[in-house]
Amino acid sequence: MSLELLSKLETKIQAALETIELLKMELEEEKQKASTLSEHNQQLNAQNQQLQEELTSWNEKVTGLVGLLNSEI
Repeated sequence: MSLELLSKLETKIQAALETIELLKMELEEEKQKASTLSEHNQQLNAQNQQLQEELTSWNEKVTGLVGLLNSEI
């Protein structure tokens, strides 16, 4: 009877070890995805900042041109 219990325990331990190994692999994949997403997020933030600066510049130019038109009218 005890050999049967030990065999069942060994099977359960082996299954647990396999599950742990799979979870470690999944965790590593998720870390890679998170790193990639973080890099992409940084790129998008930089692009957003650049576009905001361009928008501000264009707004200033348009405001200046409207001011010139108003002063000539």
